[in-house]
Amino acid sequence: MQETRQNKIARLLQKELSLIFQEQTRAMHGVMVSVTRTKISPDLSICTAYLSIFPSERAEELIKNITRNEKQLRYELGTRIRYQMRIVPELRFFIDDSLDYIDRIDELLKK
Repeated sequence: MQETRQNKIARLLQKELSLIFQEQTRAMHGVMVSVTRTKISPDLSICTAYLSIFPSERAEELIKNITRNEKQLRYELGTRIRYQMRIVPELRFFIDDSLDYIDRIDELLKK
């Protein structure tokens, strides 16, 4: 169970990562990346971010690209949160496929 401070920091990181992805995907027409959920470790050193990527066919390709540029993203995040946090957490990215799962369930229920 996450503590209050962890929840506040997770929301801050989610907001800032969302803004970073929004700026970076403006150049890529037809692609949308949103941060659906973030979790932070109890010692605030590791941030796990779940990304929802549209279109979902390009999700694997974009996650690989994001993990390759993880250092640049961490630096950008550090410049944005430098007054709120002393140490910028290590970033880990995963695909949030809950929307695809919901669509699949809808298809099965319609049959």
